[in-house]
Amino acid sequence: MQRLNNSTVGALHAAVARPAYDRQALKTGIVHLGIGAFMRAHMAAATEAAIGAGDLRWGMVGVSLRQADTRDALAPQDGLYTLAIRDADAQGQPRQRLQVIGAVRSLLVAPENPQAVLNAIAAPDTRIVSLTVTEKGYCHDPATGALRLDHPDIVHDLAHPLVARSAIGMLVYGLQLRHARGHSPLTLMSLDNLPANGRVLRAAVLRFAEEIDSTLRIWIEGQCRFPCSMVDRIVPKTTDGDRAAVSAALGSVDAWPVLGEPFFDWAIEDEFAADRPDWTLGGARFVPDAEPFEKLKLRMVNGTHSSLAYLGAMAGWQTVDKAIGQPALRMHIEALMRDEIEPTLPALPGLDVAAYRHNLLARYANPALAHRTHQIAMDGSQKLPQRLLGTLRDRLARGLPITRMALGLAAWMHYLRGVDALGQSYRIDDPHAAALTALHQQSLAQGVNTQTVHAMLAYAPVFGDLAGNAALTTALLPLLQSLQAHGVSATLEAVNRGELTA
Repeated sequence: MQRLNNSTVGALHAAVARPAYDRQALKTGIVHLGIGAFMRAHMAAATEAAIGAGDLRWGMVGVSLRQADTRDALAPQDGLYTLAIRDADAQGQPRQRLQVIGAVRSLLVAPENPQAVLNAIAAPDTRIVSLTVTEKGYCHDPATGALRLDHPDIVHDLAHPLVARSAIGMLVYGLQLRHARGHSPLTLMSLDNLPANGRVLRAAVLRFAEEIDSTLRIWIEGQCRFPCSMVDRIVPKTTDGDRAAVSAALGSVDAWPVLGEPFFDWAIEDEFAADRPDWTLGGARFVPDAEPFEKLKLRMVNGTHSSLAYLGAMAGWQTVDKAIGQPALRMHIEALMRDEIEPTLPALPGLDVAAYRHNLLARYANPALAHRTHQIAMDGSQKLPQRLLGTLRDRLARGLPITRMALGLAAWMHYLRGVDALGQSYRIDDPHAAALTALHQQSLAQGVNTQTVHAMLAYAPVFGDLAGNAALTTALLPLLQSLQAHGVSATLEAVNRGELTA
C-alpha cells in the first residue's frame, strides 16, 4: 500500500472521512506544544471541524518537546493522520469510524531546532499557543502549584535561553521574541488535567518571565490571556496492531494513527487575547468559568480512572474494560463516585449526575479501546494531588467517611512495590520514581503500621499538609494491611461488605 499523504488521501476507501478544504490555503494560527496522541484525538479534531466549515486561519504547528518520533511518522504524510473512533455495536462487537485529520500543517522537534519553535510562537499569524505536556511538564510543585526554580529544566532554561528545554521556558522566550517584534499578544491555553490549569500556566509563565525581564512580565500579565479548560476523551496508546488495522481499513499506510472513544467534551473559558476557532462545531463549549467542569472531570473521571488503574494493575487486570468487568471493582468504583465523590462536586445546572456516572461506567467498559491500566498509572506523584487528594481534603474537612477514596491512595502506595499479584514486575514510570520506590522499601515494605504510613504521608511533594493526618492514617492502615496480606480482590470484597471502614 502507498503511504497516506496529500497525494494519496483522495484515493482512500470511500467510508473514510477526509479534508474537503484546500490544505495549501491553510494559515498557521495555533502552535501546540506536546503533540501527542491526546491532542491529536481531541483538540485537533475540534479544530478540524472549524477549518472544515471554511475558516482556514487555524492550521496548526505541532511541537514535540523531547523526541522526533511523531515528526518522523507524520512529516512523510504531510501532517495527515487518522483518528479512529472505536466502540462496540449492540452485540458487543468492536467497530470503528475513521477520519483523516488535516489540521496539522507542520511539525517541529524542539531539541533539534529550538529557534524554530520560538519563531513559530512569535509569528504574526499565530494567535493561540496550546499545551498538552502532562502534569510534570509544568515544572511545578504539585502540592502548591508554584513553579520550581530549582527544577533542572528551569535552571537550564534560565541559563541557556537559546536552547530551552521546558515548555515554560519556550513559551516565555517565544513571547519575549514576539514582544520585541511588536506583534500582538497571545492566548496561552493548557489542556492538561490540572485544577485551574490556565491559572497554573499563567503563574508559571509570569514567574519565569520575572526572572529574565520584568517589563516582559508586565506585558504578558496585562495583555496575554490564559483561559482554563476541561478536556475529556479516553485516548489509549496506539499499538502496532492498531497501525496495521487502521492502514488496512484506509487502504493506505498510516504510520501513526490515534484512537479515541466516541465521547468528547471540552469546556473552555471564553477569554482570548484575539479571535479563536469555532470549536463548538467539534463539540466544545465556551463557558464563563471552567472550574466546575474541571472539578467534575478531575474527580469523577480522572480520580476514578486512577483508582481503577492502580487496583487493576496490581491485580493483573491489564486493561480498563477487563478491570471494570470485575464485579467487585465495578461495585467499588460506582460507590466511590456516588457516595464519596458526588457530594463534593459544585452545582452544575442541567447536569444529571446519576446519568453522568452510568455513562462513565459504560465508557470504562468499552471493549474496543483496550486502554492499559499501566498507562493510566504513570506519573502518579503528579496526578494524585489533583485527582484524589482534593476530594480527600474536602471530605476530611467535613468529617465524612473516606474509605473508598483512601483505597485508591492505598493502591498507589501498594503499586510502588513494582510487582503485581501474578508475580509480574513492572517499572514505576514517574518523575519521582527513585525517591518513591526507596521510600516504599524503607517503610511499607517493612510492614504496615502507623509509623510506616506516616513516613509515606510525609512525602511533601505529593501530600503537603496531609502529612501526619490522623484520620487519613486511620483509613489507610487496614486497607494497606489487606492489600499486602490478601490482595486486591479480597480487599475490594471486604470494602464492599463494609468490613474495612475506618
